Amino acid sequence: MTVAFIGLGMMGAPMAACLAQKQFKPRLFDANPAAIQTFLQSNDGVACASAAEAATGSDVVITMLPDGKAVQDAVLGEPHGAAKGMKPGAIVVDMSSSSPVDTEFLGRELTARGLHLIDAPVSGGVKRAVEGKLAIMAGGDAALIERCRPVLEAMGASLTHTGKLGSGHALKALNNFLAATNMVAVSEALLVGERFGLDPQVMVDVFNVSTGRSFVTEVNAKMCILPKTFTSGFMLGLLAKDVKIASELSDHLAMNTPLLSSEKDIWAAAEKALGFRADHTLVYKYVEQQQAPSKA
Repeated sequence: MTVAFIGLGMMGAPMAACLAQKQFKPRLFDANPAAIQTFLQSNDGVACASAAEAATGSDVVITMLPDGKAVQDAVLGEPHGAAKGMKPGAIVVDMSSSSPVDTEFLGRELTARGLHLIDAPVSGGVKRAVEGKLAIMAGGDAALIERCRPVLEAMGASLTHTGKLGSGHALKALNNFLAATNMVAVSEALLVGERFGLDPQVMVDVFNVSTGRSFVTEVNAKMCILPKTFTSGFMLGLLAKDVKIASELSDHLAMNTPLLSSEKDIWAAAEKALGFRADHTLVYKYVEQQQAPSKA
Protein backbone atom coordinates (compact mmCIF):
# COMPACT_ATOMS: atom_id res chain seq x y z
CA MET A 1 0.00 0.00 0.00
CA THR A 2 1.44 3.35 -1.06
CA VAL A 3 0.84 6.19 1.41
CA ALA A 4 1.18 9.95 1.01
CA PHE A 5 1.56 12.10 4.12
CA ILE A 6 0.78 15.82 4.01
CA GLY A 7 1.74 17.91 7.04
CA LEU A 8 4.92 17.26 9.03
CA GLY A 9 4.27 19.35 12.11
CA MET A 10 4.67 18.44 15.78
CA MET A 11 2.20 15.56 15.44
CA GLY A 12 2.52 14.79 11.75
CA ALA A 13 6.27 14.17 11.74
CA PRO A 14 6.26 11.43 14.42
CA MET A 15 3.15 9.87 12.90
CA ALA A 16 4.83 9.70 9.48
CA ALA A 17 7.94 8.30 11.19
CA CYS A 18 5.83 5.44 12.57
CA LEU A 19 4.72 4.66 9.02
CA ALA A 20 8.33 4.66 7.85
CA GLN A 21 9.24 2.28 10.67
CA LYS A 22 6.54 -0.08 9.36
CA GLN A 23 8.11 0.03 5.88
CA PHE A 24 5.39 2.16 4.27
CA LYS A 25 7.99 4.69 2.97
CA PRO A 26 5.57 7.64 2.89
CA ARG A 27 5.49 10.13 0.05
CA LEU A 28 5.93 13.45 1.87
CA PHE A 29 4.76 17.00 1.39
CA ASP A 30 4.80 19.99 3.72
CA ALA A 31 4.45 23.67 2.91
CA ASN A 32 7.80 24.10 4.66
CA PRO A 33 10.42 22.18 2.63
CA ALA A 34 12.78 22.22 5.62
CA ALA A 35 10.34 20.01 7.53
CA ILE A 36 10.69 17.34 4.85
CA GLN A 37 14.48 17.49 4.93
CA THR A 38 14.53 17.29 8.72
CA PHE A 39 12.27 14.23 8.58
CA LEU A 40 14.46 12.49 6.00
CA GLN A 41 17.56 12.90 8.14
CA SER A 42 16.34 10.09 10.39
CA ASN A 43 13.47 8.43 8.49
CA ASP A 44 12.86 6.82 5.12
CA GLY A 45 10.47 8.55 2.74
CA VAL A 46 10.05 10.29 -0.61
CA ALA A 47 10.26 14.08 -0.77
CA CYS A 48 7.61 15.67 -3.01
CA ALA A 49 7.25 19.23 -4.26
CA SER A 50 3.43 19.42 -3.96
CA ALA A 51 0.45 17.65 -2.47
CA ALA A 52 -0.49 16.46 -5.97
CA GLU A 53 2.94 14.91 -6.47
CA ALA A 54 2.77 13.18 -3.10
CA ALA A 55 -0.68 11.79 -3.92
CA THR A 56 0.36 10.46 -7.32
CA GLY A 57 0.14 6.68 -7.27
CA SER A 58 -0.88 6.63 -3.60
CA ASP A 59 -3.63 4.38 -2.30
CA VAL A 60 -4.04 6.46 0.86
CA VAL A 61 -3.42 10.19 1.31
CA ILE A 62 -3.12 11.28 4.93
CA THR A 63 -3.55 14.92 5.94
CA MET A 64 -2.36 16.19 9.32
CA LEU A 65 -2.90 19.94 9.13
CA PRO A 66 -4.04 22.77 11.45
CA ASP A 67 -7.72 22.78 10.46
CA GLY A 68 -10.33 21.78 7.91
CA LYS A 69 -9.76 24.82 5.71
CA ALA A 70 -6.09 23.92 5.37
CA VAL A 71 -7.11 20.36 4.51
CA GLN A 72 -9.50 21.56 1.81
CA ASP A 73 -6.76 23.71 0.31
CA ALA A 74 -4.24 20.84 0.38
CA VAL A 75 -6.68 18.40 -1.21
CA LEU A 76 -8.77 20.53 -3.57
CA GLY A 77 -6.58 23.60 -4.12
CA GLU A 78 -5.54 24.67 -7.57
CA PRO A 79 -3.30 23.78 -9.25
CA HIS A 80 -1.44 21.38 -6.95
CA GLY A 81 -4.06 19.88 -4.61
CA ALA A 82 -3.77 16.20 -3.77
CA ALA A 83 -6.96 15.35 -5.67
CA LYS A 84 -5.15 16.26 -8.89
CA GLY A 85 -2.73 13.37 -8.43
CA MET A 86 -4.95 10.73 -6.85
CA LYS A 87 -5.98 7.66 -8.79
CA PRO A 88 -9.68 6.69 -8.91
CA GLY A 89 -10.82 4.95 -5.75
CA ALA A 90 -7.97 6.29 -3.60
CA ILE A 91 -8.76 7.38 -0.05
CA VAL A 92 -8.05 10.64 1.76
CA VAL A 93 -7.66 10.12 5.50
CA ASP A 94 -7.98 13.43 7.31
CA MET A 95 -6.29 12.97 10.69
CA SER A 96 -6.37 16.68 11.46
CA SER A 97 -8.76 18.23 13.98
CA SER A 98 -11.22 19.57 11.42
CA SER A 99 -14.77 20.83 11.59
CA PRO A 100 -17.22 17.97 10.92
CA VAL A 101 -19.24 20.35 8.72
CA ASP A 102 -16.14 21.01 6.59
CA THR A 103 -15.51 17.25 6.48
CA GLU A 104 -18.97 16.56 5.09
CA PHE A 105 -18.38 19.18 2.38
CA LEU A 106 -14.99 17.70 1.46
CA GLY A 107 -16.53 14.23 1.31
CA ARG A 108 -19.11 15.37 -1.24
CA GLU A 109 -16.45 17.06 -3.35
CA LEU A 110 -14.23 13.98 -3.40
CA THR A 111 -17.12 11.63 -4.15
CA ALA A 112 -17.90 13.72 -7.24
CA ARG A 113 -14.30 13.06 -8.35
CA GLY A 114 -14.46 9.30 -7.81
CA LEU A 115 -12.41 9.54 -4.61
CA HIS A 116 -13.10 8.63 -0.98
CA LEU A 117 -12.73 10.30 2.42
CA ILE A 118 -12.63 9.12 5.99
CA ASP A 119 -11.94 11.32 9.02
CA ALA A 120 -9.57 9.83 11.58
CA PRO A 121 -8.45 12.40 14.16
CA VAL A 122 -6.22 11.32 17.02
CA SER A 123 -5.79 11.79 20.74
CA GLY A 124 -2.71 11.24 22.87
CA GLY A 125 -0.35 14.11 22.16
CA VAL A 126 3.20 14.14 20.86
CA LYS A 127 4.45 11.47 23.28
CA ARG A 128 1.99 8.85 22.06
CA ALA A 129 2.48 9.95 18.45
CA VAL A 130 6.19 9.15 18.82
CA GLU A 131 5.36 5.79 20.41
CA GLY A 132 2.76 4.92 17.74
CA LYS A 133 0.14 4.58 20.47
CA LEU A 134 -2.42 7.20 19.51
CA ALA A 135 -6.14 6.72 20.00
CA ILE A 136 -7.73 7.02 16.56
CA MET A 137 -11.44 7.77 16.07
CA ALA A 138 -12.52 7.09 12.50
CA GLY A 139 -15.67 8.27 10.78
CA GLY A 140 -16.97 7.14 7.41
CA ASP A 141 -17.70 3.95 5.49
CA ALA A 142 -16.65 0.90 7.50
CA ALA A 143 -15.21 -0.85 4.44
CA LEU A 144 -12.97 2.12 3.68
CA ILE A 145 -11.74 2.20 7.27
CA GLU A 146 -10.91 -1.50 7.06
CA ARG A 147 -8.89 -0.86 3.89
CA CYS A 148 -6.90 1.73 5.82
CA ARG A 149 -6.55 -0.33 9.01
CA PRO A 150 -2.90 -1.41 8.42
CA VAL A 151 -1.89 2.21 7.92
CA LEU A 152 -3.85 3.49 10.89
CA GLU A 153 -2.66 0.74 13.21
CA ALA A 154 0.93 1.66 12.38
CA MET A 155 0.30 4.95 14.17
CA GLY A 156 -2.23 4.04 16.85
CA ALA A 157 -2.86 1.67 19.73
CA SER A 158 -6.64 1.83 19.30
CA LEU A 159 -8.94 2.36 16.33
CA THR A 160 -12.63 3.08 16.93
CA HIS A 161 -15.23 3.40 14.19
CA THR A 162 -17.34 6.34 15.40
CA GLY A 163 -20.06 6.35 12.73
CA LYS A 164 -20.80 8.40 9.64
CA LEU A 165 -18.33 10.70 7.88
CA GLY A 166 -17.49 13.62 10.16
CA SER A 167 -18.27 11.74 13.35
CA GLY A 168 -14.60 11.25 14.17
CA HIS A 169 -13.99 14.98 13.95
CA ALA A 170 -17.11 15.69 16.01
CA LEU A 171 -16.02 13.26 18.72
CA LYS A 172 -12.46 14.65 18.77
CA ALA A 173 -13.75 18.21 19.24
CA LEU A 174 -16.09 17.13 22.02
CA ASN A 175 -13.32 15.13 23.71
CA ASN A 176 -11.06 18.17 23.63
CA PHE A 177 -13.86 20.36 24.99
CA LEU A 178 -13.97 18.05 28.01
CA ALA A 179 -10.17 18.12 28.33
CA ALA A 180 -10.11 21.91 28.04
CA THR A 181 -12.86 22.33 30.61
CA ASN A 182 -11.04 20.03 33.01
CA MET A 183 -7.78 21.93 32.51
CA VAL A 184 -9.45 25.19 33.54
CA ALA A 185 -11.29 23.54 36.44
CA VAL A 186 -8.10 21.93 37.80
CA SER A 187 -6.24 25.24 37.47
CA GLU A 188 -8.93 27.05 39.44
CA ALA A 189 -9.05 24.33 42.11
CA LEU A 190 -5.27 24.43 42.59
CA LEU A 191 -5.19 28.23 42.80
CA VAL A 192 -8.05 28.40 45.31
CA GLY A 193 -6.55 25.64 47.43
CA GLU A 194 -3.08 27.15 47.38
CA ARG A 195 -4.40 30.57 48.44
CA PHE A 196 -6.17 28.88 51.35
CA GLY A 197 -2.90 27.23 52.33
CA LEU A 198 -3.13 23.75 50.84
CA ASP A 199 -0.05 22.10 49.34
CA PRO A 200 -0.69 21.74 45.54
CA GLN A 201 1.18 18.41 45.50
CA VAL A 202 -1.05 17.05 48.25
CA MET A 203 -4.10 18.33 46.41
CA VAL A 204 -3.16 16.51 43.20
CA ASP A 205 -2.35 13.32 45.11
CA VAL A 206 -5.80 13.40 46.72
CA PHE A 207 -7.55 14.22 43.42
CA ASN A 208 -5.86 11.17 41.90
CA VAL A 209 -7.35 8.78 44.47
CA SER A 210 -10.71 10.55 44.50
CA THR A 211 -13.57 11.41 42.17
CA GLY A 212 -11.73 14.45 40.81
CA ARG A 213 -9.20 12.21 39.04
CA SER A 214 -8.64 12.88 35.33
CA PHE A 215 -5.96 12.92 32.65
CA VAL A 216 -5.24 16.51 33.67
CA THR A 217 -4.61 15.59 37.32
CA GLU A 218 -2.73 12.40 36.52
CA VAL A 219 -0.55 13.66 33.68
CA ASN A 220 -0.68 17.41 33.01
CA ALA A 221 -0.66 18.50 36.64
CA LYS A 222 2.17 16.15 37.60
CA MET A 223 4.36 16.77 34.55
CA CYS A 224 3.65 20.38 33.60
CA ILE A 225 1.72 22.44 36.15
CA LEU A 226 3.23 21.53 39.54
CA PRO A 227 6.86 21.71 38.33
CA LYS A 228 5.96 24.84 36.30
CA THR A 229 7.54 23.40 33.14
CA PHE A 230 4.42 23.82 30.95
CA THR A 231 5.83 21.50 28.29
CA SER A 232 3.04 19.14 27.25
CA GLY A 233 3.89 19.65 23.56
CA PHE A 234 0.35 20.66 22.53
CA MET A 235 -0.25 24.25 21.47
CA LEU A 236 -2.86 26.33 23.26
CA GLY A 237 -4.17 27.71 19.99
CA LEU A 238 -4.95 24.24 18.69
CA LEU A 239 -6.99 23.37 21.77
CA ALA A 240 -8.79 26.72 21.54
CA LYS A 241 -9.61 25.84 17.92
CA ASP A 242 -10.98 22.43 18.91
CA VAL A 243 -13.23 23.96 21.57
CA LYS A 244 -14.44 26.48 18.99
CA ILE A 245 -15.21 23.61 16.58
CA ALA A 246 -17.28 21.90 19.27
CA SER A 247 -19.13 25.17 19.96
CA GLU A 248 -19.79 25.74 16.26
CA LEU A 249 -21.15 22.20 15.97
CA SER A 250 -23.56 22.98 18.82
CA ASP A 251 -24.62 26.17 17.05
CA HIS A 252 -25.04 24.26 13.78
CA LEU A 253 -27.41 21.90 15.58
CA ALA A 254 -29.28 24.83 17.19
CA MET A 255 -28.48 23.65 20.72
CA ASN A 256 -28.11 25.65 23.93
CA THR A 257 -24.76 24.71 25.56
CA PRO A 258 -23.74 27.49 27.97
CA LEU A 259 -20.69 25.73 29.41
CA LEU A 260 -19.35 24.99 25.94
CA SER A 261 -19.88 28.63 24.96
CA SER A 262 -18.13 29.80 28.12
CA GLU A 263 -15.14 27.53 27.55
CA LYS A 264 -14.84 28.75 23.97
CA ASP A 265 -14.57 32.32 25.26
CA ILE A 266 -12.07 31.40 27.99
CA TRP A 267 -9.73 29.63 25.60
CA ALA A 268 -10.06 32.36 22.97
CA ALA A 269 -9.08 34.94 25.59
CA ALA A 270 -6.19 32.76 26.79
CA GLU A 271 -4.93 32.42 23.23
CA LYS A 272 -5.09 36.20 22.78
CA ALA A 273 -3.17 36.74 26.03
CA LEU A 274 -0.55 34.01 25.67
CA GLY A 275 -0.29 33.38 21.93
CA PHE A 276 -1.28 30.55 19.62
CA ARG A 277 1.94 28.60 20.08
CA ALA A 278 1.98 28.70 23.90
CA ASP A 279 1.77 25.31 25.57
CA HIS A 280 -1.85 24.55 26.39
CA THR A 281 -1.02 23.89 30.06
CA LEU A 282 -0.05 27.56 30.34
CA VAL A 283 -3.78 28.26 30.61
CA TYR A 284 -3.01 27.78 34.32
CA LYS A 285 -1.05 31.06 34.21
CA TYR A 286 -3.91 32.76 32.38
CA VAL A 287 -6.40 31.58 35.03
CA GLU A 288 -3.98 32.77 37.72
CA GLN A 289 -3.80 36.22 36.11
CA GLN A 290 -7.59 36.53 36.31
CA GLN A 291 -7.67 36.13 40.10
CA ALA A 292 -8.33 39.17 42.27
CA PRO A 293 -5.70 39.92 44.94
CA SER A 294 -6.27 38.18 48.25
CA LYS A 295 -8.18 40.24 50.85
CA ALA A 296 -6.95 38.07 53.72
